[in-house]
Amino acid sequence: MFGADKGEAGALDGRSLHIGIVQARFNEAITEALAAACMQELQALGVNPKHIDHVRVPGALEVPVALQAMAERDKYDALIALGCIIRGETYHFELVANESGAGVSRVALDYQIPVANAILTTENLEQAQVRQVEKGRDAARVAVEMARLLENLT
Repeated sequence: MFGADKGEAGALDGRSLHIGIVQARFNEAITEALAAACMQELQALGVNPKHIDHVRVPGALEVPVALQAMAERDKYDALIALGCIIRGETYHFELVANESGAGVSRVALDYQIPVANAILTTENLEQAQVRQVEKGRDAARVAVEMARLLENLT
């Protein structure tokens, strides 16, 4: 599944990495669980807690601009986007999901920095709750693996 599982030494070695996390506060119970799982996994992968910067923004649409500000600092090996968008009865869900996802991808491409996107898009609260811990951990693993991959490619 991940590089380390395929025998690539160091793919999930977070030692010496600097990671930036942007967490949306909207649906805060979910995003707090995402953040806790992500932070725990980053530390399990060897990332020094002093090398993790964690900021909060109002919602998923604000995540990309905070990621961009972090990317411009040229301090981070990878960034992580955390949020939760739950479908409602209006078109707003599609707008927020599409625009936040596009913004996160644009930051990664424009700044050539790995951005693990763990902005959940679910039909209901129960789906979000089922995914909150696993996707937080996944985001940490993706950030570390991609930071190492880009390090080896450049």
